[in-house]
Amino acid sequence: MAAKNGVVVCTPLECESLEEMVTSMEKAKEEGADMVELCMASMAVPCHSQALDEIIKRRNLPAIVSFRLKSSKGGCNNTCLKVLKRAVELNVEFVEMDYEVACKVNMAEYFGSNSRIIVSNDVNGGKPSVEKLADLIACMQATRADVIKLDICVDYITDLAPIFTVLTHCQVPLIAMAVGSKGLISQLLAPKFGGFLVYGSLGGKPVPGLPSLLSLRQIYRLEYMNADTKVFGVISNPVAHSKGPILHNPAFRHMGYNGIYVPMLVDDIEEFFETYSGSDFAGFSVGIPHKEAAVRCCDEVHPLAKSIGAVNTIVRRPMDGKLIGYNTDCEASISAIEDALREREVSRNGTSHGTSSPISGRSFVLIGAGGAGRAMAFGAKYKGARIVIFNRNYERAKALANAVSGEAFPYETLEKFRPETGAILANSSAVGMKPNSDQSPVSKEALRAYDLVFDAVYTPRITRLLKEAAEVGVTAVSGVEMFVRQALCQFRLFTGGLAPEDFMRKLVIEQF
Repeated sequence: MAAKNGVVVCTPLECESLEEMVTSMEKAKEEGADMVELCMASMAVPCHSQALDEIIKRRNLPAIVSFRLKSSKGGCNNTCLKVLKRAVELNVEFVEMDYEVACKVNMAEYFGSNSRIIVSNDVNGGKPSVEKLADLIACMQATRADVIKLDICVDYITDLAPIFTVLTHCQVPLIAMAVGSKGLISQLLAPKFGGFLVYGSLGGKPVPGLPSLLSLRQIYRLEYMNADTKVFGVISNPVAHSKGPILHNPAFRHMGYNGIYVPMLVDDIEEFFETYSGSDFAGFSVGIPHKEAAVRCCDEVHPLAKSIGAVNTIVRRPMDGKLIGYNTDCEASISAIEDALREREVSRNGTSHGTSSPISGRSFVLIGAGGAGRAMAFGAKYKGARIVIFNRNYERAKALANAVSGEAFPYETLEKFRPETGAILANSSAVGMKPNSDQSPVSKEALRAYDLVFDAVYTPRITRLLKEAAEVGVTAVSGVEMFVRQALCQFRLFTGGLAPEDFMRKLVIEQF
């Protein structure tokens, strides 16, 4: 069961047939698993013990054998005990049993072989506290288990904080797995806080709360993590679309920086920062819909971000732990548009505006008045553009328009709006983002009225809006360019050093 830096990656296999179990083991090894959990209760077979014999004979990885009664395909307590005893007889590396089972059997029958015993328990019923978890672990230790495992149901990402505390201070090997999409970082950060192993899901079989095996091996590379690793992440809701981990984690390793960047599905940003207030949590990208609320969470806000009223980057200052807010969206988006206009002019005329902004004097039609929209509006205004705003919430559009001396119109009128010649259309809304990539905020025909179309959405790289803009001969600028530029700036803020621009751009070309 050797693994780099002691990080063991295990994948649970829930299969109905013997052949499916064997095939899945082979795939798990290919994808980088160090161990598999053979969930025997999932199998629809006449004799689980005989099936186990054959699986162990054909296995290619160390294993945990479990038989969870609540997952049983027609099994019973008697079948469970037979399977677990047989696993011990076969000297399987680990045998896992439910706590309720361990409390009813003579545990001495399961010791004495080479198998180590994992006793597991489901934790439900509201937010877990450190005290509740510690008391439960103490009770479970009375079974003489070699390893304790907790399957914890969490409603919010803030519910994970007590789990990290218990992992750090537990005196016995502990596995903590938080169930559901809010629990993802319980696995990604487990090695930092002392977790016994990390669970990952098999390709093609996603499990809520578990990272994929491939992402663990190719993106997060947990073998590089230790107790001193600084935690960074993207705070958003939704967050699954974020490409930040693909960019920042390899860049950290490339620069020799001891950090990890993880997706954080956050409902309440203020509660998040109240909960994760330690120096381990060192920096954050802020996404939808938290960019404006993030301003209130900061102890200090950079003047540009304060004027915009939105923060997309927060860094915890090492000397005093204060949260400092920045906005890297503004420069990233506007410079991407400017550079596209300059490059087009050079290709057409052999020269450009020189030092003046090609945005100056143009009409800048903005869709969306959230955090990214505010950054674009203020940036374009500073460059001399005239701002026109459309937003589903008309009052928000008017408020932003007043702040940048622009105009606001109801979102429903966007389709019939006819801008001035040379106008720029910029989408800062989430329309067209995966999984709704078939959507566009503007019809293909209406796009003919614009000189350039920019879409802040970068998943997919070429949105329907950009595809249709190019089809009608309009210059199209992808949000990927904005993403890269703001990420480079964030990386500098996170690490206090230079960002590997060529390396990060190469990653984008390869991964996006």
